[in-house]
Order: sequence, then structure tokens, then C-alpha cells
Amino acid sequence: MQVRKRENESAGAMIKRIAWRMQANVEGALSERARRRAMELADDADIRKMPPRERAASPGAQQRTATVPTVVRPSTDLLPGTVLQRQYKGRSIQVTVLRDGFEFEGERFKSLTAVAKSVTGKYSSGFHFFGLRRQEGAGRRREAEGRRETRGRRPE
Repeated sequence: MQVRKRENESAGAMIKRIAWRMQANVEGALSERARRRAMELADDADIRKMPPRERAASPGAQQRTATVPTVVRPSTDLLPGTVLQRQYKGRSIQVTVLRDGFEFEGERFKSLTAVAKSVTGKYSSGFHFFGLRRQEGAGRRREAEGRRETRGRRPE
């Protein structure tokens, strides 16, 4: 059995063709009636032989189009209704995000830090406590580390 790979055919498509050919050899190929019907359908199909032409821009399109650079910063905003979960010293901590704060064990808090302090008994960043990372802080930390590395030496 000889099956040649077609010019723009993927390996998966070629494997399917080989499998079909093997099955056709064992069980028999399409009947003559099925072949004729397939040819009729192919003749009736509107097959595009060339891609559509690119449309020219309307007059004045360049003047009406403005490209404005934007900066998208990652958001640390939590949507109301979100439930934050965490295990702390064998205890399951669940905090619900509200429009104007947070709820933990039926008590309302203004910030995640206040929740973390209530749970641990000491000051702790709420975002850090619940495993949420602030991108801004990480950048400032890296900048500070870069400054420490150059202390006492001239920056290159």
C-alpha cells in the first residue's frame, strides 16, 4: 500500500487516510453509488479557488483612527461574593468578600489585614496571609534589592 503525503497535509490527517485505506482494504471501499453521490455533492459545492481580495481602507481612515498607548496593570481587586479559604494551624479559615469589606465568622472587617490579625493575633499582610500577591510590591522589592547590590560600588 502506497500513500503519499499531500503538500499541505498534517501528520494526523495522513494517519487518518492510512487508517481509512486499511479499513477499506479489509471491509471494502465505498460503493459505486456512494462514490457517484460524493462526486455530485462536490460538483455542487461552491469552492473558493482564490482568497478574497483585501479591501482598501475608506478615504480619510487614517485621520479618523487614533492609536493610544495604554498600560494595563494587574488588579488586586476582589469581586464581592468571592470566598477566600485557607488552612491555618489546623483551622479552616473562610472569608467572604463584601462590597465594603470582608466577613469572617459573622463579623465584618474593613480589610484583609484586619482579618489576618484577628486569626493570628499579630499583624500580618492580609494579601500575603491568603496567598494573594500584589504585583506592585514585588516590583518595588526588586528595585530595592537592585539598589542594595550597587551600594558602595559605582553602577555600571
